[in-house]
Amino acid sequence: MSLLIALSSAGIILITGVFVFFIIRKKSADIKIENAEKKAQHTLEDAAIKAQSILAKANTEGQDVITKARLGVEEEVKARRQAIAQVENRVLQKEKYIDTRETHLSEKESMLEKDLEKVKNLKKKQEAIIQDLSDTLEKAAGYSKEEAKKILLTNVEREVRQRAGLMIKQIEDQARIIANRKAREIITDAIQRTAIDHISEITTSVVQLPDDDMKGRIIGREGRNIRVFEAVTGVDVIIDDTPGAVVLSSFDPIRREIAKLTLSKLISDGRIHPTRIEELVEISRKNLKEFIIEKGEQAADQLGLQFSPKIIELLGKLHFRTSYGQNILTHSIECAHTAAIMAQELQVNAHLAKRGALLHDIGKALDFEQDGTHVQLGKEVCEKANESEEVLNCIEAHHEDVAPETVEAILVMVADRISSVRPGARRESLETYIKRLEKLETVANSFEGIDKAYAIQAGREIRVVVKPDEVDDPAAYKLALDIAKKIESDVDYPGEVKVSIIRETRAVGVAK
Repeated sequence: MSLLIALSSAGIILITGVFVFFIIRKKSADIKIENAEKKAQHTLEDAAIKAQSILAKANTEGQDVITKARLGVEEEVKARRQAIAQVENRVLQKEKYIDTRETHLSEKESMLEKDLEKVKNLKKKQEAIIQDLSDTLEKAAGYSKEEAKKILLTNVEREVRQRAGLMIKQIEDQARIIANRKAREIITDAIQRTAIDHISEITTSVVQLPDDDMKGRIIGREGRNIRVFEAVTGVDVIIDDTPGAVVLSSFDPIRREIAKLTLSKLISDGRIHPTRIEELVEISRKNLKEFIIEKGEQAADQLGLQFSPKIIELLGKLHFRTSYGQNILTHSIECAHTAAIMAQELQVNAHLAKRGALLHDIGKALDFEQDGTHVQLGKEVCEKANESEEVLNCIEAHHEDVAPETVEAILVMVADRISSVRPGARRESLETYIKRLEKLETVANSFEGIDKAYAIQAGREIRVVVKPDEVDDPAAYKLALDIAKKIESDVDYPGEVKVSIIRETRAVGVAK
């Protein structure tokens, strides 16, 4: 029992203690809360005071900024008003000046109209006076206005022609002295340093026979050998009374050479029958092709040049082409040497001149195979071989089909002329020669004032005798140029043609 009482007392004491602890704790918390509320109140009061102070300061500063801005705007408006006032004053002054100027211009316009009217009146009077003077002069001179004008123009034209003739003569004399001296040195040196033999060829080849019995074997039984030979080679075989010889005729020199090689082999072999003829023709073709390539390579090596295999073969074929009896390959090599020497003397591209000169007639190896002139064919084949534009121009310009664009192209043209016209280089038929001389004389006689014209020196000079009463000395120089230009455009000729004008005045007196 006492234990229960003791436990009850202890519990009461514990509860009382806990209660007292909570009361004390609550009172302490209330005190802290009260202190915190007081502190917050003080903080709010301080913040309000500071906010009022900041707001008052901001109001004061804002008023200062507004005041300064207003003053600045007022000053700017004042300045702009002053500028506008100045502009208005200037505009008013200009308007006054313009009004004054318009007034003066109106006055001047009126004065000009009056002066213009006076000028018109004076012009009418002047025309009337000039007409009166013209009528008086026409009556005094006995010529109408048109007749006098025609006489004046004729006299002026004659005087101008005389002066032009004199100027042409002076310029030609000066240019001729300088050009001839230099050209003579260069060309003479080029010709002397170029030593190439000229070979004249024709359209037939002669094969020598060991005896006349061989003719019968060539003909064969009932002519079968000769028929097969002509059919396979494309060459005409002429067997006549000429002892110990057979003539092969063809305009194609390569076919003619194949036939010549074949016939020589048949004669040496002694076996002449259709099958053997066909075999030897094929062998001769192969041998000739090798010979052609060898000739092309020799030409290129001789000049120190390199070409494609196609160009080499065409160069070799030129060995079997002729022009007026001149071997084209020999002619091309000579042109290359001559052009290179002249290029070295003139200090231009000697390699280009040499290459263009060697290839300038390359088209002559193709014109049996394709259509076109040898110039066009040469350009096409060299273009396919990737030759330069300068080389192509040398080929196109050597007969003046197009204008030469380089000095080297002109040198190729000159070298071609030199090689063509030098003595012994070419020959032409009598009929062609006579026609060319007649053409030269006809061209010269087509001009007025010509008495007689004579083509001399194988057509390389034409001497023209003029009528002295129709052509004076200054006009003779102009006439020579006109005839030369006419010959250039109308006549085909190798080299150059010199035109010499001869004017002779004879005075005859008779004593009785």
